[in-house]
Amino acid sequence: MTFIDLKLELPDRLAREAEAAGLLTPRALARLLRDGVRREAVRRMGEGAERVRDAGVPSLPADEIQREVDRIRKGG
Repeated sequence: MTFIDLKLELPDRLAREAEAAGLLTPRALARLLRDGVRREAVRRMGEGAERVRDAGVPSLPADEIQREVDRIRKGG
């Protein structure tokens, strides 16, 4: 586990509400960060898909994708 000291500067009202909601504990902050990382990954994947689409790359049929997944899983 990595320990990081954080100093947050929040508006008073937000700090009170976050504390009252239990969001300023290490566990809650870890959950919030984990959720944020996932959302960012999804956002970036969406941007990548848009670039592929905008480049005119044709999409693959689902059965072709599944065959490729199966091939890779078999080690080939």
